[in-house]
Amino acid sequence: MSPIRVDAAIVEPVTLADMRAHLRLDPDNTAEDGLVEGLIASARAMVELATRRLLAPSRYRVMLTAWPADGFVPLPLSPLVALASAGSVDATGTVTAFAPGLVRLAPDTVEAPGLIVSPALPSLYRAAALIEVDAGYGGAGPPVPPALVQAIRLVAAHGFEHRGDLPVTLAPMVEALVAPHRRMRL
Repeated sequence: MSPIRVDAAIVEPVTLADMRAHLRLDPDNTAEDGLVEGLIASARAMVELATRRLLAPSRYRVMLTAWPADGFVPLPLSPLVALASAGSVDATGTVTAFAPGLVRLAPDTVEAPGLIVSPALPSLYRAAALIEVDAGYGGAGPPVPPALVQAIRLVAAHGFEHRGDLPVTLAPMVEALVAPHRRMRL
């Protein structure tokens, strides 16, 4: 079960105007705006990878072919914001919504994100569960921690100043900003 992002637009936690101000770029010269936008997106992705958290709000779809025995479906999406929909889809493609409350967010949506599924749910014999959740900082979710916004700015600025230089790794200052927000793996 791998969550699939189903909405197309990403609202970056650092705006182009904010990044241009951080880089002290001439406001009249917009020739490098495309590059700066790309650097913001790649910096966000690097910080997301380092923290195992989603820094931009989005909707994700999960499909299950069996219910977990313990009633808990762990999700690698932190923070979870809302359960958008839950239902089953049969072999003909017909989707049937589950009654409210049969699938709900686990109590800890940040450090142990997941879904709690009721034993009263119907069997998934010849069907699959189709669940959509909203996840990520920003939007309807919690605001992006300021330290992570600064980490994005620093990584993007490094990419701007050192174009084409490889490899790109997180600087010690960025690591220090990211470390308190990193989700641990067991």
